[in-house]
Amino acid sequence: MNKAQELVKNKHLIWYTKDFDKLEDASIVEAVLNYGNWSDVQELVSIMGIQKVAEIFREKSQPSKMGRQNYRPEIKNYFTLYFNKYARW
Repeated sequence: MNKAQELVKNKHLIWYTKDFDKLEDASIVEAVLNYGNWSDVQELVSIMGIQKVAEIFREKSQPSKMGRQNYRPEIKNYFTLYFNKYARW
């Protein structure tokens, strides 16, 4: 289990699985940004790096072919602004 997987397990940010070893980075980023607090976000950034977190967020915050994405509107707005300022393309 990597540090990012441990973060979501220990903070109980993902409740729909007991197999944390198979969690993808995109699921971890989504859980921390949607349900974590600022300290959790900062810990995730220190583990993965701001560029990687921003890259995953930008990719997954766009609607899929089915027209869905899993970020709450206020979270999507805030982190779009945040990553545009601190994690430039």
